[in-house]
This record gives sequence, structure tokens and C-alpha cells, in this order.
Amino acid sequence: MSLTGLFLITFLPVHLLGNIQLCWSDEGVAFNTYAKFMTGNPLIKFVSYGLYFFILLHTVQGILIWLSNKSAKGSKYAVQGKNASFASRNMGPLGTIILIFILIHMYQFWLKMKMPGGLEMTTIDGVEMKNLFVQVVYTFTNPLFVIFYVLSMIAIGFHLSHGFQSAFQTLGLNHKKYTPLINGIGIAYSVLIPLGFAAIPIWMYMKYAL
Repeated sequence: MSLTGLFLITFLPVHLLGNIQLCWSDEGVAFNTYAKFMTGNPLIKFVSYGLYFFILLHTVQGILIWLSNKSAKGSKYAVQGKNASFASRNMGPLGTIILIFILIHMYQFWLKMKMPGGLEMTTIDGVEMKNLFVQVVYTFTNPLFVIFYVLSMIAIGFHLSHGFQSAFQTLGLNHKKYTPLINGIGIAYSVLIPLGFAAIPIWMYMKYAL
């Protein structure tokens, strides 16, 4: 659970850097070029399939841990007692929200990118490619989707706030000198990364819908 979680943690900043290109004032040129590269490069495609596998594995592991804790009287996930954080007490519900978000997110963008005729085409520098940017704009001009994405990022933030430090603890990487630093990095990460993702749909809604 910890290893798959840490792998996914390394993916999120990379994904955020790619998505930031949605905010460039070029009407999607940079983002569509990036999307074509990410879906057409053989190495990236191989890594992507590994990512999907780790998401599935992490989800299955989480469900099994939740079921195990439900059957064990009085046990809790990762932290016990009244001092347990909100995130540690609710990793199951938070994980469920995140799973629903991932499924909707992949349907709206990944699946339509893969489906023949799922997106309209555009030509950039003489190269024809799918116009994923238009699909993103269409999605984020709907206030309900913007709210859904922002709330999902809040859930991810809570999930990360516990999962980051818990992963190091579970792997036995504890040291009284470095653990406070790891916890500090975890808190900063769990705030800044979801905040960056949440800011994009808000920014796009304000630019294209208002």
C-alpha cells in the first residue's frame, strides 16, 4: 500500500505540470501538443499502463485493508485512538470519493482521447491531432463539474496529508531528526498539489464561462 502510494505521489506533480499548460494564452496549442506527445510516445504509453495498474492495485489494497479493519474489532487504519486525525479516521470514505473522481476524470478526458471520433481534430504546425483542450474547456465551463473537481481535490488533500507520512512510517523510514521534515514536506505537498489542480478548473471557468 505504501509503495504504490509513493509511486502515485511522484506522478501527481508531473501531471500538474502538464495541466498548467491549460492556462497558457495560446488557445490550447501547448496543451494539445503535450497531450499528443503523452498519448503517442511508446515509452510514455508503457509508463501510463504501469500507472493504471498501480492505481488499481492501490485501490484494491485499500479496500482489503478497510474490510480487514471492519472485521477486526476495535482496529483502525494506520492510527488508533482519539488523537487520530480526520484523514486517518476516514481514509476509506476519502479513497472512495477519489476513486469516483478518477473514473469520471478518465471517462471525460482519457477515454474520449482514445475513442475514435471522441474529440474534434485540430492542426498545429502542420500536424493533425485531437483537440483535448476544447473538451477541457467544455467540461470546466460547467459550474457543477468545477465544484465536483474542487471538492475532489479537497478529498485528495486530506488523503495525501495522512498517506504521505504514513507511507514512510509503514516502511520503517523513521528517524527523530528527519521525521519532522518528512511530515512538513507531506503537509506542504498535500496542500500545494491539490491546490494547483483545483485552481485550474476555477481559472478556466472564470476565463471561458464568465
